[in-house]
Amino acid sequence: MANNVFGEPLADCSQKPLTGFYRDGCCNTGEEDRGLHTVCAVMTDEFLEFSRAAGNDLITPQPIFRFPGLKAGDRWCLCALRWVEAWRAGKAPLVVLEATHEKTLDFVPLEELVKYAWKSEL
Repeated sequence: MANNVFGEPLADCSQKPLTGFYRDGCCNTGEEDRGLHTVCAVMTDEFLEFSRAAGNDLITPQPIFRFPGLKAGDRWCLCALRWVEAWRAGKAPLVVLEATHEKTLDFVPLEELVKYAWKSEL
């Protein structure tokens, strides 16, 4: 069983839209997940535009990849390095800590993630 950033069992990120590298609703990761989709983030218009400008359009649906397209308020398992990139640029979305995989801590300290905790966790 996977753990979150607190060392507890990884909570569900989103079933609608269905997220996760494995499309299981959780930010699970494994050897196949080269992008490390481990950060459960709450989308904002600002982040979605930032990501599109950086070459990763998360707004436009891509049915062939079972990707519905995202809007503000959706929860989605982001690549850890994309979240870090947005964080450094001042555009990072909030994070659902209980649903963020512990592997994320390889890229960003827990103290920083806590600063971006989704409002229900503050």
